[in-house]
Amino acid sequence: MTNNLTHFNSQGQAHMVDVGGKRSSQRIAIAAGSIRMQAETLALIDSGSHAKGDVLGIARIAGIMATKRTGELIPLCHPLNLTHVTVDFSIDSALPGVHCQVRAETQGQTGVEMEALTGVQVALLCIYDMCKAVDRGMVMEQVRLLEKHGGKSGSWVRPQ
Repeated sequence: MTNNLTHFNSQGQAHMVDVGGKRSSQRIAIAAGSIRMQAETLALIDSGSHAKGDVLGIARIAGIMATKRTGELIPLCHPLNLTHVTVDFSIDSALPGVHCQVRAETQGQTGVEMEALTGVQVALLCIYDMCKAVDRGMVMEQVRLLEKHGGKSGSWVRPQ
């Protein structure tokens, strides 16, 4: 692990990292997070009987859209041409809540970790927005990078 913060130049000023000289490679990142809620709220989502419609279907679209807009949201993040994005949800009655996992891919000169993380956050925010009328106490938690592959630094997988 490097101790250098790459988004600062030698004078300590923020700058966008120059990736122009980097070799293009297949980049993959997988991120995950959860939203905890009341069991009754989860039942509405799981049964598809929420008055606003298919909560997870709409949250999936929001997560995909967010990955594509990451470069506009994070000031020093490069805009990327994503080649593939998946947003998957799983219902967890024991939590109770919903787990979200986003996989982002590109062929390029910089990684897609920020895109995967942004997709998770926005998908969870969408669930919150659609369900806040019945449960304002929902908690988004454990948003984290699970793994990344490609580039000069190679692969990284979160230790279990």
